[in-house]
Amino acid sequence: MDFNMDHSIGFILNRTATAVKKEFTKRLKPYDITPEQWSILNRLGEQDGVTQKKLSDRTYKDQPNTTRILDKLEKKGLIRRADNPEDRRAFIIFITDKGKDARKKITPITAQLNADASQGLNENDLNNLLTLLNKVYTNF
Repeated sequence: MDFNMDHSIGFILNRTATAVKKEFTKRLKPYDITPEQWSILNRLGEQDGVTQKKLSDRTYKDQPNTTRILDKLEKKGLIRRADNPEDRRAFIIFITDKGKDARKKITPITAQLNADASQGLNENDLNNLLTLLNKVYTNF
């Protein structure tokens, strides 16, 4: 049985994700932030004062990876941790004013990256693409 990788959903998704991440990394370099750090920072900007577990879930990262990212963001002064009054073993994570400023500067860069990635797609194409990619994700 032959297998054509050029018709493989996984291969094409991985190739595309790698290209987008590489370009995003390049665009974020002047801000000393990685795409992984951005995902955490942006989620905190959407909903501040959440647990590390919730951030892990909302960014689809495992807990140890989330911890490493939070350590780096904290060293940069972009987030802060506070004790969780409901669970002494956990922290509540907050975005700092410096983090809010960084988010405000980086948000247009992400919007432009999405615009560049969807170049040549009309609104209907883009909506269909997002719907189909989400369907593929939910299959697993």
